[in-house]
Amino acid sequence: MDAMSKLSRNEVLTSHRQASLQGTFNVPGDKSISHRSLILGGLAVGITNVSGLLEGDDVMATANAMRALGVEITRTDTGAWQIIGVGLHGLVSPEQPLDLGNSGTGVRLLMGVVAGQPITATFTGDESLSVRPMARITDPLAKMGAKITSREGGLLPVTITGTATPLAADHSSKVASAQIKSAVLLAGLNARGTTIVTEPHASRDHSESMMRHFGASVSQDINADGSHRVTLAGEAELVAKDVLVPGDPSSSAFVMVAALISADSDITIPAVGMNPLRTGLITTLQEMGGNIEISNERIEGGEKIADIRVRHSKLTGIAVPPERAASMIDEYPVLSVAASVATGQTVMQGVAELRVKETDRIKVMADGLAMAGVTVTYDDNSMTVTGGAVKGGVSIASQHDHRIAMSFLTLGMVAEEPITVTGCETINTSFPGFADLINECGGAITAPEGE
Repeated sequence: MDAMSKLSRNEVLTSHRQASLQGTFNVPGDKSISHRSLILGGLAVGITNVSGLLEGDDVMATANAMRALGVEITRTDTGAWQIIGVGLHGLVSPEQPLDLGNSGTGVRLLMGVVAGQPITATFTGDESLSVRPMARITDPLAKMGAKITSREGGLLPVTITGTATPLAADHSSKVASAQIKSAVLLAGLNARGTTIVTEPHASRDHSESMMRHFGASVSQDINADGSHRVTLAGEAELVAKDVLVPGDPSSSAFVMVAALISADSDITIPAVGMNPLRTGLITTLQEMGGNIEISNERIEGGEKIADIRVRHSKLTGIAVPPERAASMIDEYPVLSVAASVATGQTVMQGVAELRVKETDRIKVMADGLAMAGVTVTYDDNSMTVTGGAVKGGVSIASQHDHRIAMSFLTLGMVAEEPITVTGCETINTSFPGFADLINECGGAITAPEGE
């Protein structure tokens, strides 16, 4: 077993202060697009080839679930993935429950798929996923005609019996959530009539872009009150089409912040997804004074991509506009790391969604930062970090949340004393080989001696 795979399997990792990061970081494929390429490729007619698929635990759980639903999915000798689609009426009821592990995206999107099919499936997950809210997904799906049972509080396991003729939905979501929106749209593919989802403001629109890529009729509009409306024509016909998955901007976030806060760093991240609804962190870091250059912008598979160059910068705290939260919700943990070494205060508002992720990310980040000597305050919908020296010299439990684990390993790169993080094996859900990639470019992340 090589050093990379060996280090990535460790439950405990320690991050040490280092001089700088240099070189090129090839980050894994976009997780959101990877999930959707497997699902929509399976629902299309024909063969879809996917290049650059993220081969992390979450995406592999979705691949296994699609196989259980009757779709043939194989990895080719070239590293690409081939999906033989069964069409919008070809899925079958799985023989066993669909175990989505830790994947909130996978389980919620697939609930929408099953709700719009005349099949029955039970969804399960790991301990973390089993306490995450599902009623916000299952309630609108039930209104579309699916029969749904769940554990008290709308928790997993959830059993869904879908319908061959789902009712077209006109759903208004109280929060901007790509998972809620995508589940309703996926169920609406087989509906007679038009399915509409309205959000307070736009969330990630990968589902809309990819549905269009496969042939569905989807439009996006801004209402007079500023809310965002997505309209899908039902009884769609999806046709197989190849997908090139760009680098994941959420994974790139850790590398960008590490370079910005580490002295003399100068790194390049090629072919990163630049969907405007995913670039909130880049905008925020630039407003804080971050030296981030975007170049070689182009379109691949209907998605904007570009190369990113990041150099060490002196950062200044800002108030992040709350309406930006939907475009960077997964990046707030690592933003709080950047804020820890910035001059002044960084105020993050409108981030209540962080409380229903893999963990309560507001509380877990705030408690860990405080342990490392950072001044931080928070409530149910906001967090304020005051920058200064990071003492470190502590062991922090990530609560088996991949983004929490990578955030504190990033913080350890500038702490006065090393920071040890437990629960690091979960990093493989989104960024396999993270610690090794950091080390190859100058970092110093180690496993306990003898492991």
